[in-house]
Amino acid sequence: MVLWHLEIAFFIRWYAEFHVNSWNICLTIIEHGHFHHLFPNGRICSITAKNQTYIPTVYMELCIPPDEKGNFKMPENHLHIWPRGQFMMIALPNQDKSWTVTLFMPQEIFDSLDTPSKLIDFFEIHYRDTIPLIGKEKLVKDFFATKPSPMISVKCSPYHVGSTCVIMGDASHAIVPFYGQGMNAGLEDCFIFNQLLDKHDNDLGKVLPEFSQFRNPDAEAICDLAMYNYIEMRDLVNHLSFRLRKKLDDGLHWLLPKRWVPLYTSVTFSRMRYHHCIQNKKWQDEVVSNAVRTIGGLGILAATYCLYTSWMPLKEVLKDYESLLGNMVGPV
Repeated sequence: MVLWHLEIAFFIRWYAEFHVNSWNICLTIIEHGHFHHLFPNGRICSITAKNQTYIPTVYMELCIPPDEKGNFKMPENHLHIWPRGQFMMIALPNQDKSWTVTLFMPQEIFDSLDTPSKLIDFFEIHYRDTIPLIGKEKLVKDFFATKPSPMISVKCSPYHVGSTCVIMGDASHAIVPFYGQGMNAGLEDCFIFNQLLDKHDNDLGKVLPEFSQFRNPDAEAICDLAMYNYIEMRDLVNHLSFRLRKKLDDGLHWLLPKRWVPLYTSVTFSRMRYHHCIQNKKWQDEVVSNAVRTIGGLGILAATYCLYTSWMPLKEVLKDYESLLGNMVGPV
């Protein structure tokens, strides 16, 4: 294994020799780094990024230290999220009882926090409960000691050149971190590639094209899913409609575990292909939408019937009232 360092990207080059018809075939696998437009020997120059997007959100890592006794300051068996609509903050526990706190915001908000007083005022408004956890002095020190980092989402195709080179992992589908599927997607690349090697008896001329064709829809799907989950984490979780839908999904999954699988469950806890997860979610959305429209229509019909049936006795009362009023007034 040879480690190449090209600009800021690292490429891992693995040589695997397969004995096919007495020929030794050298296969270059580039698994890490999304800047794959150039490689020292120029063998992957035909692979170009179809869609390389720097999202309008950047991130910065802060830290919640352990308490005086060396223990966690928050319940440790949870992912803590502070959703704030257009931005958010999350905290993940570490083995030393500290928390890695990641602040995700548009660059312009970071730029506006250019003094310690502005930073503290911002946290007082949006993350007041975290100030005593981090500590004011540590918050100011850590915030101004670093700069926000960008995030990129990459979709490209194909993943191979001839029968001698293939890209996997972040090199082929760099994703934003909001679904926690980056490493899993890379490992799944290897798993599928190994299955294709067995299927085609190590014939790379067949393996590599099929790998590109088979894997691309799922790689692009997980890029889209990761972007969607950011919207869900920073904004949708605050909406009552979202929480009701989640309870509905959980209930239907409990009743029909094989038939109704929620999106997050299908992505994270199943072998369902990523683009099938999206198709499954669209099917569920249609079912729920149709059910809501049907229930709404029936509700309108029921309300109309109730009004109609209650109006009939009211008409008789009005007739009696008019008759009584006429008797009281008498003829003019």
